[in-house]
Amino acid sequence: MQNPGLLKLFGLQMRVIGALILRELHTRFGRENLGFLWIIGEPILFCAGVAVVWTAIRPAHEHGLPTTAIVITGYVPLTMWRHCLMRAVKAFEANGSLLFHRQVSPLDIILARVVLEIVGTMWAGVLTVLGAILLGFMKPPVDFGLLYLGLLYQMLFCLATALLFAPLSERSETLEKSIGFFSYVSLPLSGAFTMVQWIPEKYRWILMLSPSVNNVEMIRGGQFGQVIHPHYNLIYDTWITALLIIIGLSLTLRVRKHISIN
Repeated sequence: MQNPGLLKLFGLQMRVIGALILRELHTRFGRENLGFLWIIGEPILFCAGVAVVWTAIRPAHEHGLPTTAIVITGYVPLTMWRHCLMRAVKAFEANGSLLFHRQVSPLDIILARVVLEIVGTMWAGVLTVLGAILLGFMKPPVDFGLLYLGLLYQMLFCLATALLFAPLSERSETLEKSIGFFSYVSLPLSGAFTMVQWIPEKYRWILMLSPSVNNVEMIRGGQFGQVIHPHYNLIYDTWITALLIIIGLSLTLRVRKHISIN
């Protein structure tokens, strides 16, 4: 007897998240013409732009691998993470008035923003990869299974990051102001522009502490196949990502008292 009620509740929350996504699109990109396509166009400017610049100024191959493929397989996950992080900051304050509706929760607000950023970045990544393949700068992925697994874990890590920093930014103005600095300082631990096998063995454990590095290694393992030896620990990656999501959920579900509504 409880299942229909649970299914109805789940369906209601999915509609709420869908409505929040549409509201976010209209708020950010307008209601006229095809402005909402900027949710794809914006990350394309970052991903394709960086790939073009690196392809132009760097050697065609580094460590025996095509530079364009290295940049794209690293920068697309990085862009996804940074966009989710930046859109999570003060997300509740910006949408605080919506919390007066009984059906809308802080978790719905974060999920809507994360889904929107992930979908936009993924489409931007697909279009960038297709362009690079058609122009002969990279080849199609070798192992789609490992590639998709890496992307899935990166999506979960982006969700965990948003769930953590959204409520924390409501509690601390200092943290809110330092998010941009934090995102730049953490670049060496993102795995975007280097691979674990390029690092001296005694320092590799530092990179392996980062879920993002493990995820990007899987993505590159799926892209290049046996040509490289990707370093990732799926058990650790699963454990640390799940722990971050649980902590983030706990903070997000208790954030209402810290939200300042203007």
